[in-house]
Amino acid sequence: MKYDKPALTVEQQIAQLASRGMSFGNPERAAHYLTELNYYRLSGYWLRHEADHASHQFLPGTSFEAVLDDYLFDRTLKLLILDAVERLEVSIRTRWAHDVGLRHGAHAHLDSALFKHRSRNWSHPKAVARLVGGVEDSRERFIRHLRDTYDELLPPIWASVEVMSLGQISRWFANLRHAADRNAIAAPYGLDEVLLASFLHHISVVRNICAHHARFWDREMTFKAQLPRKHPEALVASLDHAGTSSAYNTLTLLGWLIGRISPGQTWVQRVAKHVTDHPPAARVMGFPTDFSQRPIWQHTTED
Repeated sequence: MKYDKPALTVEQQIAQLASRGMSFGNPERAAHYLTELNYYRLSGYWLRHEADHASHQFLPGTSFEAVLDDYLFDRTLKLLILDAVERLEVSIRTRWAHDVGLRHGAHAHLDSALFKHRSRNWSHPKAVARLVGGVEDSRERFIRHLRDTYDELLPPIWASVEVMSLGQISRWFANLRHAADRNAIAAPYGLDEVLLASFLHHISVVRNICAHHARFWDREMTFKAQLPRKHPEALVASLDHAGTSSAYNTLTLLGWLIGRISPGQTWVQRVAKHVTDHPPAARVMGFPTDFSQRPIWQHTTED
């Protein structure tokens, strides 16, 4: 079967959506957004408004403005997530380099004995080779200084870590051979090393979704973070264990970690306000009806 549908002008796109039951309060405004936002980007946001996906007919009362509100809500949510991920990424890089460097030396990352010989999608030689490539491509002054000054394959661990992506640091952490090393890094976050490894993997996927401007708020996650069952109690009591793939749990886990990294932060308050200001959000994202009473989210909404 060959794809034979023709390209449509913005006016034809509006006419097609209208023929399927979508209303337009301001067609000129809709035309502006369809000019700036790809039709297929927005199509992910009107899926939940469809009565029948095969015919693409919309539910009664569906408006372009409601779809656009969902898109704008998701856009701001992703910016909030990236704010949290930036703090987490800088923190985990710092702790990984600090603890491994203190325990095993400045070039511990080159010692294959400290890492698992091979695991799924990871091996120490390939990880080192990728890191070498990142260092060679880096334009950071401190990296260039270390490369020009010292005759070594890689700069010390506390410099090399700065060219690792979150996905890379997640794998370097998970593949440390000794649980004692992993737990030393995980302890300040109030998590054991198994939970931290799982969440770092999960949040690296979330980060890529947000950074590449894909839809997040109603996405079914392909990799679900492992959730704690007993400790820490405040986190366990805040999670929704019946909805392990929900965006709510991702945001709750991020809220817990940001609270450990930046005590006194207002990130959870900003997320809670953003969700409650957009009525469909709590239901679509799996927020429990009592979420504002759960420890991490307490005092984030007005009574």
